[in-house]
Amino acid sequence: MTWSTRQVAELAGTTLKTVRHYHRLGLLEEPERSPSGYKRYDVRHLVRLMGIRRLTDLGVPLSDIPSVAAADGRSTEILRALDDELAANIERQQRMRRQLAAVLEDGASLDLPADFGAAAASLPRAQQDLLVAYSSVFTPTAMSVIRDQYARPRDGIAEEFEQLAADAPEDERRRLAGHLAAEVRAQRADHSFITDLDAASRRNGALTRSVVTQALVEFYNGAQLDVLRHLHALLEQHEADQADQADQADQPSTADLAVEGDERGELYRSGDAHPQGVTPGATG
Repeated sequence: MTWSTRQVAELAGTTLKTVRHYHRLGLLEEPERSPSGYKRYDVRHLVRLMGIRRLTDLGVPLSDIPSVAAADGRSTEILRALDDELAANIERQQRMRRQLAAVLEDGASLDLPADFGAAAASLPRAQQDLLVAYSSVFTPTAMSVIRDQYARPRDGIAEEFEQLAADAPEDERRRLAGHLAAEVRAQRADHSFITDLDAASRRNGALTRSVVTQALVEFYNGAQLDVLRHLHALLEQHEADQADQADQADQPSTADLAVEGDERGELYRSGDAHPQGVTPGATG
């Protein structure tokens, strides 16, 4: 017994159009025709069509079906590549589900970068937009540091800064900068890479700086930007003071200088050194 194209398509769980498409691609052999010109499919065509359907259901591209069906040298390679692709898709979908769960169960914002959770959802809109802009240029490691900062309970100083009015007085701006400086120094001690914008960036350095600069100007008001300027000056002064202390620690004591002077004098008197070789001021 034979079947028409429509019948064999129905038996294989596909459509008339799909069967014809497989014929055009050469995946399915054309059957013999009846005297009246109609195609007559037999069980061999049905089995072949079912095999094609199974491979397409597994995700095998139509162009690779001949190799996989024939189990030739490329068959294993094609199937392994397909398996890797499916694994990546599963991981992506699982990540998407975690993000949706954070929104549905924890109240996280869809606007925030992934994995920021509910902690940052209560931030002012400007702060949320700032985080979104940062996520376009910073590495996952840098963003995880920022996320951990927002995951901790925020103190009053952080909230004061977030709510700082554009017309806040100068003394309030400087006070906030002073409190923030101590926190930033602690963060730098724990995460030294954050002092290097290039190390924290996954983009070109100039591009990263342009994003950070424009984001700060756009999403912070004038008083907040002034606090950040004061904060930057305090951090620079602190680093300069530390450098001075380190230099002083490396400088020889007065007694050492006296001994050094005596030794150089002995070298000079013994003719082992030229007086021009003595560093000016080294003994005075």
